[in-house]
Amino acid sequence: MPKQPPDTSTGVPSKPAPTAPHASEATRLLCAGTYLDTGYRDRVIEELHLNEQRVVAPSLGFDAARVLAHALRARRLELLWSCAVLALWAGGLAVSYGLFAGYLLPGVLLALAPWVRGKAAHPPLYRWYPAFLLRWWAWTLLVVLLLLNLLGAVGVFGDLVVAPWQWWAALVEFGLIAFCAHTQREQFHRALAAELSPARFPDTANDPAEQAAGARRRRLMRRIRVEQHAPLIMYREAHPFCGAGFAYDTWVLAVELRPDDEREDGDRTPISNRVVLDKVRRLVEQLRVPAEQAGPSVRDRLRALEVDECVFLPVEGLTAREQAPYSAQAFEEHRARAVEEGAEKRRHFLRIRVGGWDEELVVTVYVRIHTQGGMLMLEVAPHVLAPVRAAFKDADRDAHRVRNNTAFGKAAGALALVPASPFRAVSRLLWGAVHAARLLTGGYAGALPEGPALSVRELGTDGTGSQFQAMDVDRYLKSVQDRVANGVRVALAECGYQTGEFVQKVVNISSGDVHIGSVEGSTFAVGSGASATVSKNQGS
Repeated sequence: MPKQPPDTSTGVPSKPAPTAPHASEATRLLCAGTYLDTGYRDRVIEELHLNEQRVVAPSLGFDAARVLAHALRARRLELLWSCAVLALWAGGLAVSYGLFAGYLLPGVLLALAPWVRGKAAHPPLYRWYPAFLLRWWAWTLLVVLLLLNLLGAVGVFGDLVVAPWQWWAALVEFGLIAFCAHTQREQFHRALAAELSPARFPDTANDPAEQAAGARRRRLMRRIRVEQHAPLIMYREAHPFCGAGFAYDTWVLAVELRPDDEREDGDRTPISNRVVLDKVRRLVEQLRVPAEQAGPSVRDRLRALEVDECVFLPVEGLTAREQAPYSAQAFEEHRARAVEEGAEKRRHFLRIRVGGWDEELVVTVYVRIHTQGGMLMLEVAPHVLAPVRAAFKDADRDAHRVRNNTAFGKAAGALALVPASPFRAVSRLLWGAVHAARLLTGGYAGALPEGPALSVRELGTDGTGSQFQAMDVDRYLKSVQDRVANGVRVALAECGYQTGEFVQKVVNISSGDVHIGSVEGSTFAVGSGASATVSKNQGS
């Protein structure tokens, strides 16, 4: 257990200092992922840099602008190294009169192997075995070619093919290509120990990716940082909760507002959406308070629970991305009008967020209350952001292993990078040219604004988590949902309305179980020892 600071509290629970999104572990791992995975990097650049007409998705617990900065830096470095590798291959082909082209054959076999194997984690034998043979032949052929090159350099073949100095030139070219490929990989590994290390990553002022030049890049990063954490969310109709993760048991409950006969008319107060939301919010915020026996210094993620209000607005109708009303005054005006209305496009939500596991596991619950025609409708839409990809999380460990490898291991790893290096270089240069052409001719700068098509945070997840993380998701959701349900019930009672129908639809008093009527395919549990099942006809 890491050493904890001494308890200097005075008995009053204090909210733990939150980690800034730009310095969170989720941001650091996503930045590392832009160097590891070219496919992920390309999607980040396409969404945030190429399609500048698109509003960025809400960035829950991370900084999308910093991820974009590292994606652009990773691509820029890769393009420079690709040019150097291709220049060395061209030199090798020239000095060896084409004999150097023999080294391309192992690269072709290695490029075919993944295609033959397929993308399945456990491919069938008829795919796995041919892919294994292709790789085995490729490495065998590479060793044979190197031996022949060495024999030619020492004069075994004489001048039958080419002069010995040309064989030596080919060996030198091969070594230089291996050195370039190794140095490129080492550059990223050194970055993981420097600007991408947990200790130095919070220091954005000394981050090389943040200091890169480019007016377009700076303009887009400023725009992203205005939009990504704003309480006003400009959304795309097809994916309104983009950025929040996958939906987790969304449900809707409706009850009749029947006056309580035991209450005098004078004791009854008008009920409104704001009255119910304020009661729910007060009860939810109490989840931050630790148990008396534990003391105010208890470590619990719920102590950092965040509760705020947000308004969803469709992006359609704007003629420029900068027209989105992100100012504080504009948001207050939208919130004041949206909280009491049941409009279809503009929607007001109470947003409850818990960022666990250093913001790698984010649970967000959107709560909406609406009273209309003597009815109260409660909408609860929980969403979960899964942990960052395992490959991104293992980057530090893998980099440490490579940096501390033996000289022989580093040399063998460098040689293994040579065969496929020209194909990688050509593909990356072609992709860079395609991106530049789309940037120049696509007309994205003057296009009508769009809502976010994807979230770079959602792209960086693998959709799975550990059993501990699954347990935490259940704990966070059940704690929040319990308080939401109880807050609605208390608000109804305090305003002088019957709670019997609400109780019947939410709490099974006899067993403590919870059922939500008329919400097919959903489950919901409240309270200690509660459970939830789904029947064939309705959620129960």
